[in-house]
Amino acid sequence: MSLHLVLYASHDGQTARIAKAIFDDMESAGLNVQLENLDALPSEFSLSGFDSVLVGAPIRYGYHLPVACQFIDDHKDILKSMKGGFFSINLTARKPEKQDPLTNRYMQKFLKKSPWQPEYLGVLAGSLLYSRYGWFDRFMIQLIMKITGGNTDASKDIEYTSWARVKTFAQGYIDYLNSSSSSH
Repeated sequence: MSLHLVLYASHDGQTARIAKAIFDDMESAGLNVQLENLDALPSEFSLSGFDSVLVGAPIRYGYHLPVACQFIDDHKDILKSMKGGFFSINLTARKPEKQDPLTNRYMQKFLKKSPWQPEYLGVLAGSLLYSRYGWFDRFMIQLIMKITGGNTDASKDIEYTSWARVKTFAQGYIDYLNSSSSSH
């Protein structure tokens, strides 16, 4: 039986929640799947034995979390030989026109810099958790949100994640894995 891996990096927990929802949908579809936090992986972790890998990472100050980028760089050769996908969690995806990998600048920046070009891509909105931020992060994120026309009210947290979009992304990835048209 094929073994699939869902890896994620998470700063404030929203990407972890999204990755868990994708994992749950994959498991419910009958796939043999493993979920791992990139920050908790042992240094000797190997991708051998997995038939596919899905990596998720959020944006923090304009960049995907370094642990995700480093993992991709360290494992680029095996990643290139596997079926796989990447999903980006960012606040610009709260805008419908920025939810497509082709129109989301963070996904485009990832694809330009990454040595791995996964076949399956997704962009999902994250959350704005002002209550969890220290004063500096709160100030900086408010500034970014002001510039981009987002919510600057630090008295409330806002979840922009569309769980229906997460489910659609997961189903699309399941269909991608089950398709026999791929050369992997």
